[in-house]
Amino acid sequence: MKNKHVYLFQEGNAQMRELLGGKGANLAEMTRIGLPVPQGFTVTTEACLEYLRRNENSIWDELREEVMVALHSLEEISGKKFGDKENPLLVSVRSGAVISMPGMMDTVLNLGLNDETVLGLAAASNNERFAYDCYRRFIQMYADVVQNVDLFHFERTLEAKKEALGVTYDTELDAQALKELVEEYKKIVLKETKKPFPQEPLEQLILAIQAVFDSWNNQRAIIYRQIHKIPDDLGTAVNVQMMVFGNLGEDSGTGVAFTRNPADGTNKLYGEFLLNAQGEDVVAGIRTPLPITEMAEYLPVAYKQFTEVCELLEKHYRDVQDIEFTVERGKLYLLQTRSGKRTAAAAVKIAVNMAEEGLITKEEALLRVDPTQLNQLLHRRIDPDAKPEPLAKGLPASPGAASGEIVFTADEAERLAGEGVKVLLVRPETTPDDIHGIVAAQGVLTSRGGMTSHAAVVARGMGKCCVSGCEEIKIDLMAKTMTAGGRVFKERDLLSIDGSSGEVYAGTVKLIDPELSDEFTTLLEWADEIKTLGIRANADTPEDAQKAREFGATGIGLCRTEHMFMAQDRLPIVQDMILAKTEEERENALAKLLPIQQGDFEGILRAMDGLPVTIRLLDPPLHEFLPNQEELLVEVTLLKERGNNPQLLREKEELLKQVRGLHEFNPMLGHRGCRLGVVTPAIYRMQALAIFRAVAALLAEGKVVVPEVMIPLVGHENELKLMRELVVQAAEDVMAETGTTFEYLVGTMIELPRACMTADQIAAHADFFSFGTNDLTQTTFGYSRDDAEGKFLLHYLQEKVLPENPFAVLDRDGVGSLVRIAVEKGRAAKPDLKLGICGEHGGDPSSIEFCHLAGLNYVSCSPFRVPIARLAAAQAALREDK
Repeated sequence: MKNKHVYLFQEGNAQMRELLGGKGANLAEMTRIGLPVPQGFTVTTEACLEYLRRNENSIWDELREEVMVALHSLEEISGKKFGDKENPLLVSVRSGAVISMPGMMDTVLNLGLNDETVLGLAAASNNERFAYDCYRRFIQMYADVVQNVDLFHFERTLEAKKEALGVTYDTELDAQALKELVEEYKKIVLKETKKPFPQEPLEQLILAIQAVFDSWNNQRAIIYRQIHKIPDDLGTAVNVQMMVFGNLGEDSGTGVAFTRNPADGTNKLYGEFLLNAQGEDVVAGIRTPLPITEMAEYLPVAYKQFTEVCELLEKHYRDVQDIEFTVERGKLYLLQTRSGKRTAAAAVKIAVNMAEEGLITKEEALLRVDPTQLNQLLHRRIDPDAKPEPLAKGLPASPGAASGEIVFTADEAERLAGEGVKVLLVRPETTPDDIHGIVAAQGVLTSRGGMTSHAAVVARGMGKCCVSGCEEIKIDLMAKTMTAGGRVFKERDLLSIDGSSGEVYAGTVKLIDPELSDEFTTLLEWADEIKTLGIRANADTPEDAQKAREFGATGIGLCRTEHMFMAQDRLPIVQDMILAKTEEERENALAKLLPIQQGDFEGILRAMDGLPVTIRLLDPPLHEFLPNQEELLVEVTLLKERGNNPQLLREKEELLKQVRGLHEFNPMLGHRGCRLGVVTPAIYRMQALAIFRAVAALLAEGKVVVPEVMIPLVGHENELKLMRELVVQAAEDVMAETGTTFEYLVGTMIELPRACMTADQIAAHADFFSFGTNDLTQTTFGYSRDDAEGKFLLHYLQEKVLPENPFAVLDRDGVGSLVRIAVEKGRAAKPDLKLGICGEHGGDPSSIEFCHLAGLNYVSCSPFRVPIARLAAAQAALREDK
């Protein structure tokens, strides 16, 4: 039996999401539970994939036949005929992917209209103005989606018509004006496509279905999938649905609403509606809509029914619903429901509140929040003490605050951001084609559109702040200027926006760190009850350590001592130590550094009172602490040319000679890490003495300290054996000189393939392993990270040579296999060996899941990623249980 590729709404249900797409499955489910849904049918994702596979630019005969059969069923249900001159059936054609991709693919409304059926619609509705309004909308949408005619042509013509008639809104155009627009629109199509606008309804339908299939691979959909890690092989379904009309007059309207506030999670209906409008008017931002609560004043019966439906759908799906609806002559119709996109703050509040209401379990609440979304909660906000004077105010569409240089196009935003410039994207409204600019910008400001406009929805999903519908600003895209508060701002002038209040400010404003909500704390407490992985932080200063504790870190997994060496007050001493010509000179420099390092360690150990602190001894090659070789060469050349300071010239020439002597062809694999300690043990001994003297001093203060000394870049057991002996000797010397005793651990970073393969031998000398997955990724792939990311890695990702950037998401097959080998061998030799990870992967949810499955004890990440890691670790435990 051949595959069925077309399903009537009444034939589907919510479980058929993979086949019918999210929208189709939800329309079928709402039909199944008896809600007022205009009937229709869904062409499946399998049909889309088959169409794309065939690559024939036309649908095949069997699929066309299935569409015809389904269309005939709609005619029977509605009592109307498709293409009929007297009582025509009109349909919408909408995309509907398995995973919601709002605004990324294409929609056509009022399909089935032509020069004859428009007369039938006018007669059947007894409203000529309405019929021609539908027709001009249809021509514009169809020409854009199916025929690739730029919308600009139609918008310019519409604006000219309104200006000529002295009106502001589309709704003020009468039937005659709309008839004239229809004729002008048809001329645009003929001029741009060299073909007349198609009059055959069936041809319109088939080509519209093909256009939606094709839109799966449009540029904005591809970029959206890359950003949100959605597979390319899912395809989109197509939903063909009987039209209902919100533009029939003042007893009709259309709107979009969320069952809870998607910006802050408040349990109140949130959304917007427009009287006498079609659905695209709300999301396109052409007219600024009214708050949903005001619908009670204009359409009280429909509003009461709508609030009841919202409650029913939220309980049915056990999640916040994003609902599109139309009211036709007082009667409510539901066009779509789906799980509502929401900010991180809203996601956390909604998940915790729904669990407390008994709608979902605690475990489900934890799985409802995307850990990476928590980054949004750590965004900055405007300092209330700064009290800047607002320039203008729009709608608070997506929370957070940002400052940047004004840009008026998405391309310019992307270009400048690529050069490291912070920009704000300022547009009359955004379209899906602007997505790359929204990604690049710090925030988005639009002069039109509501809280559910494209800019608002996309910015919320990305965690970008956004102010929409700011009608007080006037934007001139041709002149590249923005006028607000009597001032004119040019491109690259500085501006600030607050997406939480909707306010716009001239220049930059002071931003401060966020305060976390009670629900945030509750969610992470639930996460801590379930996770088995410990979460530590990478921190090099007492301030970082304190921030890590505030975010719930249970220790420091990586304290990098080289960052302490780089401080300007001690860099000259470090350079003296490196350039010393005799052991005595080196010992003198190290003697000066020792008390400074001791102070560093006292600060960080004090901040982590009672929690473990893993201190990595010096890792980078010594030349990193010296002046740049090329800059020195320039200085020497200039001094030679001038000839006025022979003493300084001799000093610089000697320094250049020493810098050249330390130069390496491949420093990453050169004289660094434990190799420094083996060749110049005095450096590591100084650091070990500083650590243990800090421990002794803090013990005398009554503090609880748990030091862990980590030897970097060990590739052979003998390297660790030598360095362990050095550290143990330093500890014994400090105990003897201070009369104290203390506990400590000595371990190593595992960051070389050989270390993984000989982990059983290395474990004989280690109390713990910490996987340095940044270097382990470099040495496994044979990539230099800086060169790879700068030269070819982006190309590899675009061409799908690699599924992910291996420096951002741990490569489970290669690097992960080495980690598993090291875990197995290390624990076989020493069952109580403590294992952690301290590369950047420690804050990535996918990598955290791998660490959980591999049996590690903890992950360590930057302080601001600790909440992400706590939640991701709990989710990993829950998924493993499932």
